[in-house]
Amino acid sequence: MKRNLAIIGAGYLQLPLIERAKSMGYTTHVFAWNHHEVGQEAADVFHPINIIEKYEILAECRALHICGICSIASELAVDTVNYVAEKMGLPGNGTHSTLKCTNKHFMRLAFEEHHDPSPRSVLVEPMTDISKLNLQFPVIVKPTDRSGSRGVSKIMQQADLTDALKLAFSKSLEKKALIEEFVEGKEYSVEYISYQGKHMFLALTEKQTTGAPHYIETGHREPANVSEICLEHIQAVVSHALDSLEIKNGASHSEIKMDEHGNIKIIEIGARMGGDSIGSDLVKYSTGVDFVRMVIQVACGDSPDFTKVCRPEPVECKFIFTEEDIDELHRLQKQEPEKLIRIVDYHPENIGKITDSTNRAGCYIRRMS
Repeated sequence: MKRNLAIIGAGYLQLPLIERAKSMGYTTHVFAWNHHEVGQEAADVFHPINIIEKYEILAECRALHICGICSIASELAVDTVNYVAEKMGLPGNGTHSTLKCTNKHFMRLAFEEHHDPSPRSVLVEPMTDISKLNLQFPVIVKPTDRSGSRGVSKIMQQADLTDALKLAFSKSLEKKALIEEFVEGKEYSVEYISYQGKHMFLALTEKQTTGAPHYIETGHREPANVSEICLEHIQAVVSHALDSLEIKNGASHSEIKMDEHGNIKIIEIGARMGGDSIGSDLVKYSTGVDFVRMVIQVACGDSPDFTKVCRPEPVECKFIFTEEDIDELHRLQKQEPEKLIRIVDYHPENIGKITDSTNRAGCYIRRMS
């Protein structure tokens, strides 16, 4: 029987999903703009439809009698994936969950309602009189509805707030922003797979960033070096928050901060696999389990398979920002090639022009052992 799988998005982040689905015997139907992305060539069938055109995509998926729909590492795809899944009776998270997972204001409201630890925040629109806000600096300013560090700034004083809000509004699809309390602590992300409401922990990722003002991620390590007690606490907090967001099926990527006393604040949670090669590569190499395969299985109504596909080992993803970073990559290629797993989306022409995580100069994944 023909098994048609719909995949939303054709960028390089979707390539591991397309390739894995094909290896599992699915016919891949990829939906995206006709921008000659790598997924367009890799797909069995490419449908040149913008990923936000969920009504048109639904009509195509009904005609195809798809057995599942999914995407990895794309915030913008979550709405379409959940909408089509709900309308076709396929595994997903529903439209109520979509709003809470893709809009940071509604996410904060859900966390507040269910007593999940999260930063205090204020919703701001272009017409808001910010002089009347009672703010305690420093604060974080961010768009309500974007990911990948777009439009995020740390502000130390009132005088810089207007420019930070202009940046956030310019990146926001709905032209709204949050002003949030700044949270101290080390940054981590928590990777889960959920199936029929049961949340299964996969990995804890230690994150490195450029720091203030924009906090662009510079690298990730798995597994993160924390105590077993801290790890159990993190799992309890995140599992509860996944319920608060009504996440029942598929991958999730939770970003948290934890201070030296073990206090946790949830920065945000995406109902999707983490980008930056976290879900597609680091989880597999650090745990041995195939996260991408799990996403496909859950999307098609099957329980996730935890059979190990490789030997677990500590791994790191390093992003390229400078010429020195390129020199280190070349050194690794010449002196320690056995440690280099792969190079991802290499764009050295972006050096000196990097503004957020979407236009870094590439990255490479290496073994830490």
